[in-house]
Amino acid sequence: MIVLLLILIMVLLFASTPIYVALGLSSFVAVVFLSDIQPMILIQRLFGGLDQFALMALPFFILAANIMDVGGLSKRILRWSRALVGHITGGAAMTTQVSSMFFGALSGSSPATVIAIGKIMYPELIRKKYDRSFSAGLLASSGAVSLIIPPSITLIIFGSVTGVSVGSLFIAGIGAGLIYGLSSIIYIYYYARRNNIPKDKRASAKEMTTATVKAFWALLIPVIILGGIYSGIFTPTEAAGVSAVYALFISAVIYKEMSWKSFYHVLLDSAITTAQVLVLVAAAQVLGWILTRGGVPQQVAMFITENIDSTIVFLLLINIVLLILGMFMEGVAAITILAPLIYPTAISMGIDPVHLGVIMIANLAIGMYTPPFGINIFVTQSITKLNMVEMMPGLMRFFVVNVAALLIITYIPESSLFLLNLLN
Repeated sequence: MIVLLLILIMVLLFASTPIYVALGLSSFVAVVFLSDIQPMILIQRLFGGLDQFALMALPFFILAANIMDVGGLSKRILRWSRALVGHITGGAAMTTQVSSMFFGALSGSSPATVIAIGKIMYPELIRKKYDRSFSAGLLASSGAVSLIIPPSITLIIFGSVTGVSVGSLFIAGIGAGLIYGLSSIIYIYYYARRNNIPKDKRASAKEMTTATVKAFWALLIPVIILGGIYSGIFTPTEAAGVSAVYALFISAVIYKEMSWKSFYHVLLDSAITTAQVLVLVAAAQVLGWILTRGGVPQQVAMFITENIDSTIVFLLLINIVLLILGMFMEGVAAITILAPLIYPTAISMGIDPVHLGVIMIANLAIGMYTPPFGINIFVTQSITKLNMVEMMPGLMRFFVVNVAALLIITYIPESSLFLLNLLN
């Protein structure tokens, strides 16, 4: 049954069937026609897959992200980032990367980050004489950091399917996200210096102060979320609710850029996005239950432990598999399918569960802009109007740079766990 189930999934995926349909329909066919399992159990598993406390944070973080995008927070983050790094060699490109890291910390959504930052920065990058392909690669890769830096939706999903603390994953995601971002910043500096890209004038103390004051309320959101979690004031789920209410207050009362009409559209978009994510999670949970009942995780674990006795080789294998899978599958879907399979084996080999989560999400962040189906590629195309061939050189440059960062995250656990260890 398991073999036929996996074949059916692959056929449906290659037929461009929506992922949740491919997972749910193949599971239904396998249970009804290839097993003696009662179909009613599928319904129970669908609802059971969503009946998890950690998933309650999802709609709030999605709502907060959409409010921040519409409420003017992205513009103020950009101005602050420009004042901070605009005068350095490669300043405009660095502004794009730094802004994406901060906006990712506000929104937790990779495509939203590309749109919010790219619409403003792409014309600026072209005006500053950056190559179009380089600029497109920068936008697509810089937005992907949102998968790693908290409050990442993908980190929440990993925590929900494995039982790992979402708060611990958030803290570890900070270190991993900084390494990811710094790898791009180093390359940006090299590229700008080699191509004689002009620098901006250094922001005066007054301009820096003004930009910081205007962006202060937006910059405070990550502090509230992570500080509140680790001070014990609220749980990650409660932090999501606080961030949504805080973002609404700042957008409507402080910045005055949120009207009732725009708030209605934000609620509508957030509900649609939440439904899309949760139906995918439910379908993947059913598939995971069927695979577990068929002994697939146990067989995978047995095969690996009998044939791979090196943690280094095991982690390399995980990276290769996830980088390939990331070319074809969105991060939430990949995590819900693979995490339950990989997690037991990784724990048996002594790998820290939080470190494993960060490694998996860092891989899938790179997959967000890896051809042929990385979502950020299509979002970036809508901004730049470049085709895949024109974008490819820029995408591959940042792919190589970010894979180097991935290897650091993978083989130097302290690079992502240092802050968590410090707090503990």
